[in-house]
Amino acid sequence: MTLLTLVPLAFTLFATAEPPSPPAEPSPLVVLISGDEEYRSEETLPMLASILRRDFGFRTRVLFSLDAEGRVDPERLDHLPGTEILADADLLILFTRFRALPESQVRPILNHAAAGRPIVGLRTATHAFRYPPDHELASTLNEVWPQRVLGQRWITHHGHFDEGKAPLTRVTPTEKSHPTTHGVGSFDAYSWLYHVEGGADTLPPGTTRLASGRALKSIHGERHDRFPLENPVAWAIEREVPGLPDRVFFTTLGHPYDFRSEDARRLLVQGVLWSLGRESEIPPTGLPVVTPPGWRPSNAGFGAQRPHRNPDMAVREPDQAAEAVLPDEQIEDLQTRD
Repeated sequence: MTLLTLVPLAFTLFATAEPPSPPAEPSPLVVLISGDEEYRSEETLPMLASILRRDFGFRTRVLFSLDAEGRVDPERLDHLPGTEILADADLLILFTRFRALPESQVRPILNHAAAGRPIVGLRTATHAFRYPPDHELASTLNEVWPQRVLGQRWITHHGHFDEGKAPLTRVTPTEKSHPTTHGVGSFDAYSWLYHVEGGADTLPPGTTRLASGRALKSIHGERHDRFPLENPVAWAIEREVPGLPDRVFFTTLGHPYDFRSEDARRLLVQGVLWSLGRESEIPPTGLPVVTPPGWRPSNAGFGAQRPHRNPDMAVREPDQAAEAVLPDEQIEDLQTRD
């Protein structure tokens, strides 16, 4: 074969070769922020992160309130390191209560919202922050920020009543055409009902009310005209407003026992997918949402957290076999503790 023959052949092979495939986009980074001393967000959010990694291949990072030794301490209100990772996050899942974080730790949370990136909020995120009245952040973060960004601030609830002993709220999906409620049936929740609407209170215009809760008991007696027995327990906000998240999914559920129900887990996980704009992945019948093998929720309550855990242990715990996490008698005690 002559050189004159080889040159056209080489050109033909080069010209017909398939171009290299573009590099795959990285999977979404979901940052889950735990920081409440009552509802065991330090257990629920690692469980949720495990599901998101296993079922959808998401990258996750769970952040915790930490003590001076670097151990998980939900009762420490002013130290929640690692929030700078939010600069790269596609989604923030927020489950904090009355935090008073330093500027360096709270600013990335505020920047995430102001950049229009989506947020999923759980229960106490209606009162995510509480700064002293004379603090420069108090007037904007204590009540204004959650109401403006997430849809509502903390107002009141219908009462504890032997928490963890029996369900306190009956949950019914109300907007069944929305992707977040696909396949979600009615279920009973251990969360006592939060008041978000009624009297002079309302969710923002354009809010989609996804599920309603009815209080099975109430401390408000004859004041149900002001604090009705029925209230939204999940809603979605979609908007194009500069300085606000483009999508918000919020649920006032959050008692650790709520997520024993697959319907509750399904509502939450599908809320995550919708917030990320991935609702096409939710079938009309809903997604199966199986708990990780080591997830054994503790009861809610102040001072009832599992002690002396470092963050890595807390994140890995849901993926461990149950017997590798705690002895059976301790698991049973944690499930029944008041």
